[in-house]
Amino acid sequence: MPIYEYRCKDCRKKSAFLTLSVNVKLDPKCRHCGSQNMEKLVSRVAIFRSEESRLENMADPSKLGGLEENDPKSVARWMKKMGKEMGEDLGDDFDQEIEQATEEAERAKEKGEDEGESSGSAGSATPDDF
Repeated sequence: MPIYEYRCKDCRKKSAFLTLSVNVKLDPKCRHCGSQNMEKLVSRVAIFRSEESRLENMADPSKLGGLEENDPKSVARWMKKMGKEMGEDLGDDFDQEIEQATEEAERAKEKGEDEGESSGSAGSATPDDF
């Protein structure tokens, strides 16, 4: 069943129309203002893939380009990308957790660099240093 989208040339709002067949003549009328002055839009196309196809795509080494495992922001971007690739909406909680983990890692990294610069010693750290 095709869905066609139109934009009203008068009020500029979009309306979607579901038809039972591609052979049905559609005379679109704006659902907002009732105008028949409509222009047809090119709609997005949804492609449904199997879980196996999505997993194969994720295993592709080219998908790891730009991933720096020691950079929390890079890992966060990769995790979000893989969540989208799986077609799962992991929700706002997931995004908040990723952002929080990224911020904590950045603070820990800055703290480690600040401590290393202020100590002035080039030796390795011992448990007593912490």
